[in-house]
Formats: sequence, C-alpha cells, structure tokens
Amino acid sequence: MENHYNMQDQAQQRIIFQATFLLGILLFFNTVSAIGQALPKKELDRQAIKSMLGCYEVAFQYTETSAPEIDYEKAYDYTSQAFECAQLVEETEDRIVIQHLLIINDSTIIKHWRQDWIYEETQQFTYHKDNQWNFFELTPEEVKGQWTQKVYQVDDSPRYCGTATWVHVDGRSEWYHKADSPLPRREYTKRSDYNVMKRGNRVIITEEGWLHEQDNDKVIREDGKEDVLLVQEKGYNTYVRKDSEDCQPALDWWAEHQEAWAGVREAWDEIYSSRDALKLHIKVDGKRLYQHLFYNPKLKDSAYVSKILASYIAEPNETPSSSSDKTK
Repeated sequence: MENHYNMQDQAQQRIIFQATFLLGILLFFNTVSAIGQALPKKELDRQAIKSMLGCYEVAFQYTETSAPEIDYEKAYDYTSQAFECAQLVEETEDRIVIQHLLIINDSTIIKHWRQDWIYEETQQFTYHKDNQWNFFELTPEEVKGQWTQKVYQVDDSPRYCGTATWVHVDGRSEWYHKADSPLPRREYTKRSDYNVMKRGNRVIITEEGWLHEQDNDKVIREDGKEDVLLVQEKGYNTYVRKDSEDCQPALDWWAEHQEAWAGVREAWDEIYSSRDALKLHIKVDGKRLYQHLFYNPKLKDSAYVSKILASYIAEPNETPSSSSDKTK
C-alpha cells in the first residue's frame, strides 16, 4: 500500500514539474515578446528602414487601371526584373542613407536611385512641373515622430520627397505618403501627354524582403489651372532578398567609386541649401546630366563637378532647355 502511495506521489510530482516547466517556457517567450514590443518606437522605425539594405532580385510591375475619359487608350503594362544592391552610405541616429545599385548581365553596374531617411526633418521639397522643385520648411510639430524619405535620381538630383509615420502592427511595418514627382524613367522619353506623377508610395517590410506598392495619378498640370487627371496606375515592385554573393560585383564597384559620388552629393547639398526653388535643364551639350557624370574620370575633381551641376541650373523664369552649351 505504501509503495502504491509513493508511486502516486511521484506521478503527481512529475505532472507538477512538467506543468511548471511549460509555464516557465511560456513566461520566457512572453517576456522576450514584451521586451521586443517595449523597444522605442524610433528604434523599430530604424530597424524597418535598415531592413531594406542588402542584395535583392527585383520585379517591377506597372499597369494603368482607370481613366476619367472613356476614349483614353491605356498604355501597355510594364514589367522588368533586375538584381539590385542596396548599400548603406551614411548612418546616424536621425539619418539613414541608402544607395541602390543595379546589376546588369552579372557584371555591369549602374548607379541607381538613392533614398535618404531623416527623422523629424523640417526641410522638405516638392516637384512642381517643368523640371522644377520647390523647397519649403515644416514646423517641428508637423513632423514630430515622422521620417522623411527623400528620393534622388541616378545623378543625385532631386526626385520626390514625403514625410509620414512608420506604423508597426501585427508584425507588419509600413510607411505611406503621396508626393508629386517627374515622369518615371520608364516613360519620360516616351510620353508627353502628362507632366506630373502624383505618387502614392507605400513601403511594406516583408519576410522575404520588402515591397514598394504604388497608387499613382498621371496628371496634366498648367499654371493657374486645376490639375487634370489623365489616368491612374498601380505599381507593385517586389524586393526578394538574395545571398550577398549575388551582389558582390556591385559591392566592389561601390567601394571603388563611393568617394567620387560623395563629392557629387556634397556639391548638390550646397546647391540645395542656398535655394528655395531649383529648375534644371534637361540636356546640356546634348547630354542629360547623368551622361556627364557616369564613368567620368574627372568625377573626383570637385571644381569640375560643381561646374557641371551649375551648367544645368536654369533661371526661375527660364524654360528648361533640352539643348545648351553651358559647359563650354
């Protein structure tokens, strides 16, 4: 009888031990989860932004969806794929700069777009039309807790800018803003039926990488008139993370050329800081700006770079030219 009671006691002790062990594990993971949730909001924002760094296979997809005029003929869908490396250029507590590099045919590297993320940034710019950007200032209250994304073109001239709050909920991180911009590179040499794109930019961090989802309005803008919507467009660009080895050619290229492009950024910063508006010529000496800068051995010469950039600046009332000889 005594052995029987001892066996019962041992069985009960095992049950209690197992229950206690399982409870301990549950409490451990709940504590870890609570610690994660207790991270400062700004740090969660920074982690989301930095998660866009790395090597990616990118699929670009765009389709026009609806137009106000029934006789509008929708453009063909646009799709393309590429490998892209997103490299960290600069990082502080309040600023994260990411340079994108395209990899073509496994070896050809093209300096692509750049995105600067700045915390509670009051200095903003917006695209007007006719290759002109206006600079303005928001109050600290208007940008409190927000991150501004400033997007620059392949030659580090401005493209579009917007400020908004990162949202982290149910394991999902995203940021959204609508901003005016020039025509996208896939269309600016092919179309003249609209002159401003109102970009609805949504950045969503995913398990595989990240998603750039767009709801765009292609708009006709004339001075003194209300904008006219030509057609709406949906964009869906997926960034799927790959092994860093797939982007090694881009990393090697950037290591060799990053110093020269740092000088280009500095020259642009001087221009931006001295103006409340910037209007640029489309071409000088028959070339677009990037054609003067790409693969140019003089790019490390700061005086040469400043002269090139200055040659593209148009006067406020001047119509941007598609051909001039200002560099001569």
